[in-house]
Parts: sequence; structure tokens; C-alpha cells
Amino acid sequence: MNLFVRYKAAFGYTLLTLLLILQQAGIFMHVSQEQGFTASELLISSLSLVALLLGFLVSGGITAVCVFVFMVAYFVWLVTLADKNWITLQSFLWIPGSMVVASVIREGLIQQKRLAQRMEDLRLRNPEVDFDTTLGNTEAFKDTLIKQTNLANRYSDQYHFCIAIFKIEFLPLVRETLGSGGYAELLLELSDTIQTHIRYEDYKFYVDKGRFIVIFPLTKKEHLRSLTERIKNALMDVKLLSRRDKELNLIIRSGALVFSKDQFNEYEDYEAVLAALERNAETDLIGEYI
Repeated sequence: MNLFVRYKAAFGYTLLTLLLILQQAGIFMHVSQEQGFTASELLISSLSLVALLLGFLVSGGITAVCVFVFMVAYFVWLVTLADKNWITLQSFLWIPGSMVVASVIREGLIQQKRLAQRMEDLRLRNPEVDFDTTLGNTEAFKDTLIKQTNLANRYSDQYHFCIAIFKIEFLPLVRETLGSGGYAELLLELSDTIQTHIRYEDYKFYVDKGRFIVIFPLTKKEHLRSLTERIKNALMDVKLLSRRDKELNLIIRSGALVFSKDQFNEYEDYEAVLAALERNAETDLIGEYI
């Protein structure tokens, strides 16, 4: 049932195509046998097109009413006045069937539009996380940074956090050596390596240009250097083969920041935070000011 709801429009188009093929095949066979095309048959074909149009335009409730009224009226006409042949008999199902299938397609398209709108709303509302690497993107980093900054500023006596950057050196060379597929595999390996050295409540992000950001809530400054060194060394121990089957040796630089309440307003600019982290990474520095 869920599969039908998800692909309702596709099922509807398939059924509609089959109905139209059968209808046209029946008409051609009848014309071939009778060597003529009567006014009643023209009316039936026109009613089929009108039914399709109504099925696309009106709601499901109105469609049900129209189908019921048509079948009652058509049945009365069929048993009293109609010339009973294969076309008139089969049209008793063709015409309302076409309307029902068109209505199914209409409802399916409406549901798909609503689903696409909800997905877009969720994408804009929630930070995006790559499902393969579990790394947040730049938008996720900005959102988390603001939340952590506000918490640390509001509860400065009880709450604090640190930020660290781990940057791949010689990134163009690394990408050229590994290729697109190898580089994607490298990101996955580095993400898994970072995860093994951080806590569940820590946050990790990839903000492009070979830069991994980790936010450490409630991590003391005196523990930060040993933590970042351990992660950096683990990242440099990751080995991958290049496109020429040669082992790639990574060079990773790290830097860190300890949140300072005095610079609360500066943390609203995530680019300034990234710039400060990159400057600290040049000398493996742990700083307190942006």
C-alpha cells in the first residue's frame, strides 16, 4: 500500500496508457469489421476524452459522483436505445475507468508536490548532514556555532566549548592524485577516524577546501592540545592508494579556539571564526581570540 501511495502517479500513467491502447485497438478493430464509424461511436470517443479531462480537473469526490451518474445513465441507454456492439459494451467500463485513473494521477501529482514542498521546508529548516560521512555542512556549522555561543555566553559559569580545525594540506594535489572517487572515500575515512576520537556529544563538520571542524562542548583548554594532536596524528595515519596504486601520505594541520565571552559578538561571523582557526592552524596554535 505504501508503495502504491508513493508511486501513485506512475501507476496511474501506466494504467491510463493501457486503457488508451485497449480503447484505440477496439475502435480500430470495430472500424475494420464494420467499414464505418457511426455517430454513436464518435460520441463515445468524445465522452472518453471529456472523462479524462474531468478526471484531471475535479476532485476525487466529484469524480466518484460523476462516475456513478454516468454508469447509471449509460446502463439505461445501453439497455434501451443503444446499438449493442463491442464498442458500446466495453465503453461502459472504458469511460468511467479513464476518469478514475486520471483522478488517481491528479491526486498522485498533488501528493508529490506536497511531499516535495515538505522536503524543501525541512531542508531549509534543519542543518544538512551527509548520510555517508555523517559530517555537517557549512550551514550546519553556522547553526551549531550560534547555539553553542549563546549557551556559553548565557551560562558562562557552567558551560564552555572549544573549536578545532583539521585541514588537509596540498589539497589540489591530493584531489588530483586520488580522483573524485578516491577523494570521496578519503572524506569518509577521515570522518570515521575523527568519530573514533571524539565523544557522542561533540559535533563534526566539513566546510569545503579540505577543512574539518570539530566543536567540543565542555572541553577544558588544558586538554585541548593533547586531543587535537591525537586526532591530527590519527588522520595522518589514514592510508589510501592513489590512482597509480601508490600510497598517499597526508599532511594535516590543526588549530583551535577556546570560546571567550569577551568576544561573544565576534562569533556571530562564522567566516571570522574560520579565518581565526586557519591562522592558528598555520602554527598549530590554540588561541582564545578571533
